Amino acid sequence: MDIPDLSALAQPGTTIALRVTPKAARNRIVAEEGGLRVYVTTVPEDGKANAAVVKLLAKALGVPKSRLTLLRGHTSRDKVFQVD
Repeated sequence: MDIPDLSALAQPGTTIALRVTPKAARNRIVAEEGGLRVYVTTVPEDGKANAAVVKLLAKALGVPKSRLTLLRGHTSRDKVFQVD
């Protein structure tokens, strides 16, 4: 898996905007000029892709999954997470 070190963003109150691509070939996070792109292999049904994004993002940030809250984009490709 390609997971960059995003521990600098792991401050409480930080919001992280990202774009999700489900059904990708592999799980990875890519930092681009416009923000983060997260690729997950799971399908976007019943919250499975969101759960995979939370797991991947938590690993990159070095925080427990319980510290990430999805603020916007529950059913959208563009999501905003907050670190609690």
